[in-house]
Amino acid sequence: MKTHSLLLTALAFTCVSCGTDAPVVRDSPVSSEPAATPPEPVIRRLTESQYESSVHDLFGEDSVLPLRIEPDIEQDGLLSIGSAHNSLSPLGVEQYEEASFSLAEQALAPGPIRDAIMPCQPAAIQDADCARNALSTLGRQAWRRPLTNAELDTIVALSGTAADIRGDFYLGLELGLGTLLQSPYFVYRVELGEAAPEGGRRYTNNEMATKLSYFLWNTAPDEALLTAAENGELTESVALNTQVERMLDDPKARQGFRNLISEMLALYELDELSKDPNVFPAMRTGIGPSAREETLLTVEALVFDRQDDFRSWMTTRDTFVDQNLAMIYAVAAPNLEGFGPTHLPDDGLRSGLLGQVSILATAAHPVSSSATLRGLFVRNKLLCQDIPPPPADVDTSIPEPEPGALTLRDRVASHLENDFCATCHSAMDPIGLALENFDGIGIYRETENGVVIDAHGEIDGESYDNAEGLGRVLALNPGYTACMTDTVFGYAEGHRPTLGELGLSEWLLERFEQEGYSMKSLLREVATSQAFRTPSEVVQ
Repeated sequence: MKTHSLLLTALAFTCVSCGTDAPVVRDSPVSSEPAATPPEPVIRRLTESQYESSVHDLFGEDSVLPLRIEPDIEQDGLLSIGSAHNSLSPLGVEQYEEASFSLAEQALAPGPIRDAIMPCQPAAIQDADCARNALSTLGRQAWRRPLTNAELDTIVALSGTAADIRGDFYLGLELGLGTLLQSPYFVYRVELGEAAPEGGRRYTNNEMATKLSYFLWNTAPDEALLTAAENGELTESVALNTQVERMLDDPKARQGFRNLISEMLALYELDELSKDPNVFPAMRTGIGPSAREETLLTVEALVFDRQDDFRSWMTTRDTFVDQNLAMIYAVAAPNLEGFGPTHLPDDGLRSGLLGQVSILATAAHPVSSSATLRGLFVRNKLLCQDIPPPPADVDTSIPEPEPGALTLRDRVASHLENDFCATCHSAMDPIGLALENFDGIGIYRETENGVVIDAHGEIDGESYDNAEGLGRVLALNPGYTACMTDTVFGYAEGHRPTLGELGLSEWLLERFEQEGYSMKSLLREVATSQAFRTPSEVVQ
């Protein structure tokens, strides 16, 4: 037996587009957190990864997730911002309904999942007390807050009616559990705030538990966080700080940060990495996922194990490789299976994020490298600068190699000589040309078509000779750290800093610098900031 979602088809969520074209670089120090004026609140749908992790928290890792739910969309560079602007289609409603009852059926079938989640044993086909106990416990976890008596009464009654019809307590409870899982209170993050005792507005304790958990862990609140919310602690600064410290020390913080970086760099696209094997014989199944894992392991170690200056992400020679990547990097694989730590040669040009296959292969074409795509990656993802796409009627193809124009530098010169094209290409191509010592899959090369590659260039007035030099220049570029600050804020809040939040953006950047560019410190500053705790005065 199925029912349509309680509220999904009745709710209409209005989304506000917001953000700035470039990160803010402060002109003068800011000593304390400035007041900010956030945009109108929006209700964010769980991203696919948040939905998956929340289901696993409820029922365990063995739960079989649905094959299809409403897909994520990226906005302003992040799926977590797109989730605040993504309405649900009629097909999406049906997909969530099917997923909810599939999960409920799995959870309540005889076996270890049911044994783990059921707090009681039914005494009969109709056992309202046991149903109420089970649904209140599961509902509190799923909805990230306790259910009201009215909500619980309705769902228990539905379960009882279904149990009578189907002749089995657990088959009846499937209806109640499926109803919980297709509710907007599970699928969406309802964070609108309440009136604060001292005036103005604040997020409620349960809303704070949800915000903190999906920001720092990319999953639902755990028991300790829910209990702190129910005790009224998450609207108090001291208790909030204690919870944030606990959460940053928990292994789930690594999971959450990996998701932030995956969104920022669009690493999920590596599952579909495609290269022409005739051009790139080293291409094989599994290189895309391997490349993603290398990048995530590298940045995870930098932030949580070494707790280094985050700018070193652009220059480090410490990475992790498996057999796939060791072949491409021409280094010995540390393990026969899986990943192991590797220090890349100190005299080589491969270093930092820009030397990794995850970037070199995705910011390239299936049959060649691409100075434009690689330069666009740096401008867009690492400096938060928007460069518009070319007009639909403009030919963007690169001439084929010919005598006198055998290297990509020679062949893209036409972009820089044409006034119409040069406006954008002068911001991208010179950066991407610094990475030409790596082909379209990331293998090092010194020549192209028999001609020595010239990888020199400059970015924002700073010169470099090659890819390694570009990484060093980027590490010290104030736009890079400003971009990281605004990206973390956007991931947390569901929007890039707006005009009313520019002072806050400057303050967060200053704190990032004062803390030695520690990413854990930046995560802490955002999570404990007054802005993170204060919604707009305007409620839709």
